[in-house]
Amino acid sequence: MTTTTKAYAVAYLREVDFGEAIIEYLRRIDLTLAPYGGRFLVHGGDIDAVEGEWDGDVVVLEFPDRISAREWYDSPGYQEILPLRTEHSQSIVAIVDGVEPGHSAVGKLSSLLAAES
Repeated sequence: MTTTTKAYAVAYLREVDFGEAIIEYLRRIDLTLAPYGGRFLVHGGDIDAVEGEWDGDVVVLEFPDRISAREWYDSPGYQEILPLRTEHSQSIVAIVDGVEPGHSAVGKLSSLLAAES
């Protein structure tokens, strides 16, 4: 049985110039997510840095799968508002797959070791 894993768009934002452009971005982003099944899991908030130095905000969006996440990011609706964020903040963004139900670190270790041999 094949299970489609969820995918996540993860963003680390720093030096956000909170002005009209960011306000407009926030007003419009929800409508870009809806057609692709996207939703916010983390949207800023207090960070308890237990390792290293965090000087920004974290945003995590969940999507049904990688295809949906990428289609959202590449969509005309999101691309239209993207400069509102990129021109008014420093950011790093990635799309990453989630894990299958029952995933374990030991199972990952086994596949990493097998790939090395």
